[in-house]
Amino acid sequence: MAQHDSTLFNKWDNVVSSVRNEIVFESRNKEYGAYQIRREYNRVLVLALLSTCTAILLIAITPKIIELIKNTSQEVVVPVDITPVDLTAPPPIDETEPPPPPPPPPPVMETVKFTPPVVVDEEVVDDPPPPQETEVQVSTVTQEGTDGDIIIPDEKGTGVVEAVAEEVFTVVEQMPEFPGGMAEMYKFINKNMQYPQIEKENGISGTVYVTFVVDKAGNINDVKTLRGVAGGPNLEKEALRVVKMMPPWKSGKQNGREVSVQFNLPIKFVLK
Repeated sequence: MAQHDSTLFNKWDNVVSSVRNEIVFESRNKEYGAYQIRREYNRVLVLALLSTCTAILLIAITPKIIELIKNTSQEVVVPVDITPVDLTAPPPIDETEPPPPPPPPPPVMETVKFTPPVVVDEEVVDDPPPPQETEVQVSTVTQEGTDGDIIIPDEKGTGVVEAVAEEVFTVVEQMPEFPGGMAEMYKFINKNMQYPQIEKENGISGTVYVTFVVDKAGNINDVKTLRGVAGGPNLEKEALRVVKMMPPWKSGKQNGREVSVQFNLPIKFVLK
């Protein structure tokens, strides 16, 4: 007996000792239930003790676990806007019409300072007027005539003889002249010329070419415009008006006698 294990479960006085159980049921009755019960008794006992201890431990610590879980759950505080809302009725709508906006400022027209026109001393040579065509007499022969002479046909007939139109020259031996000379003519134009208001406000300037005829008596006739200024019709009117105001000129002469002469005059309108 001394050779067998002496632990608690294998003591000889323990009825469930495996050593005692083997000895008691050695070579007999092991198929009976008593042998199986005794052999499994220790293991079942240990399992029962462990289960019991585990259940007791769980029962003991469960409240602590629940309390720990509750403590770990942080309460989330959601801010709530508790600002009081004004539920009073809104003020009534003012149905009176608003005052009209102030009128816009009047448009300001762009203006240019007026400067009296300047009449240049030099005669403009570009774009000359068309040459004066002389009257041509149709005959059976070609021959040169004498300037200024009036030819009376030799034929005598009963028909009406038409008056021969007076020839107007463009260049003669002695050209017509303004009283006092060209300098006085420029003074006369500068004194009487006025810059048209519309062209002045729109900044229109340029040169108006005027032609007129100084007849045998020195009078100014057939005043007209050769070329005006684009967009400035009043410049032409002003130039014609001043030319028609001129006093009688000293008539031109050809072959020692007074003749009518066409005269061209550029008048320049300048804004400064």
